[in-house]
Amino acid sequence: MPAAAPPPATPPYWDEACRHLARQDRVLRKLIPSFGAARLESRGDAFTTLARSVVGQQISVKAAQSVWDRLAATAGARSHRLRPAALLALSPESLRGAGLSARKAEYLQDLARHFDDGRVHVAEWTAMDDQAIIDELVAIRGIGRWTAEMFLIFHLMRPDVLPVDDLGLLRGISLNYFSGEPVSRAEAREVGEAWAPFRSVATWYIWRSLDPQPVDY
Repeated sequence: MPAAAPPPATPPYWDEACRHLARQDRVLRKLIPSFGAARLESRGDAFTTLARSVVGQQISVKAAQSVWDRLAATAGARSHRLRPAALLALSPESLRGAGLSARKAEYLQDLARHFDDGRVHVAEWTAMDDQAIIDELVAIRGIGRWTAEMFLIFHLMRPDVLPVDDLGLLRGISLNYFSGEPVSRAEAREVGEAWAPFRSVATWYIWRSLDPQPVDY
C-alpha cells in the first residue's frame, strides 16, 4: 500500500499577514474573515508545482485540473506528484491524449529534462531572492514570469509576490476596488502598495473573492 502524501505546508506568516492587511485595506478587512481558517498550501514538490503551472496556462482552473488528473493517471503518479523521469517516459501522443496541446507537451518535457539533468538549482532556491529565482526559471521553455511567480507563491510560499500579469488578480481588483471598470497593471501595482510586505496573501484572498475554491499548484 503506498504511503500517504504528507500534509501540505502552510506559511508561518499567514496570521500576521492577515492582521496587517485588515489594518491597511478596507476590502481585505471584509474578505479575510469570510474564508475562515483557509489559507495557502504548498504540496512541497517543486517539479509538480511548475508542471501544474504550465498545464494551467491560459485555461480555466477547472479545465487545468481535468487535464492534470488525466496526465497524472497516464504517468502513474502517486498522490498526483509527477516525477520528471515518469514524464520523460511518456510519448508525445500520450501527452496529447491527456489533453495537452503539442506546445505544452514540449514545454513539460523540456522542464522535466532541466530537473533530470540537474540544470535547476533546487537546493539553493530557499537562499535565493525572488528575482534570482524568476531569472533562472524563465530560462526554461514555456515558463514566463507568471509561471515563475506562481511557483514563488505556491511552492516557496514567498510572502510578497504581486503577479500583475494574472488575469484573475486584475479582474478581482477591478471588481473589488474599481466597481468593475478595467484595471491596468499600473493601477494594480498601486492598489498592491498597501499590501506590502504580504502581497502574496492579499492576492490569494482576491482570487478567493472570484472563486471560493482555492487554486492548487
